[in-house]
Amino acid sequence: MTYSAKLIKGGKIVIPAELRHELGFADGDRLVFERDGETLVIKSYRQVVREVQDVFRPFRPTDGRHVVDELIAERRSEVRREEAESAVQQGLETRE
Repeated sequence: MTYSAKLIKGGKIVIPAELRHELGFADGDRLVFERDGETLVIKSYRQVVREVQDVFRPFRPTDGRHVVDELIAERRSEVRREEAESAVQQGLETRE
């Protein structure tokens, strides 16, 4: 189906109610505009998030690991190592 809308002062566009309902757009929703050549594609923010999740889904571990928890643990270990190295360095400086 084809819809039309008028661009009004301030660059505002009123999306026809029927189309808003079909697409699930509601007052206050954040919309994302993508330019594809001379075509304008309008998506809901939720839709864009789902698309990004779909792109990254194949990279998600399937063995039950939690990559974020592993990253945090690794970073904490690095901080402890850096603090220990700094303490040794400071100890050497005070002896000189």
